[in-house]
Amino acid sequence: MIAAQTRLQPAVALFRSLADPTRLSIVRRLADSEARVVDLVRDLELPQSTVSTHLACLRECALVNGRVEGRQIFYSLARPELLVLLSSAEGLLAATGEQVALCPRYGDPV
Repeated sequence: MIAAQTRLQPAVALFRSLADPTRLSIVRRLADSEARVVDLVRDLELPQSTVSTHLACLRECALVNGRVEGRQIFYSLARPELLVLLSSAEGLLAATGEQVALCPRYGDPV
């Protein structure tokens, strides 16, 4: 049992990194195009410190890259597979309707 849990640990870490609404919003925004922190702050209407903190987490998880251009850093998704994962998740949500959102354990409390 412990060996199985150990093998699952990377997947658990991946889904935890995407489970936070702010991080998921950043990933979804970066799926459209690369962006600077100032762009993410404007587009997501979040404080700069919040965006920077969550970008650091996503970089540590190797989900986001930063490209330096002059004094600016442009962030983008690190792997195209992340786009496939997002698309698959959206397809699953479309197929299950509101069942996931209404899940008593993980859905939004009403």
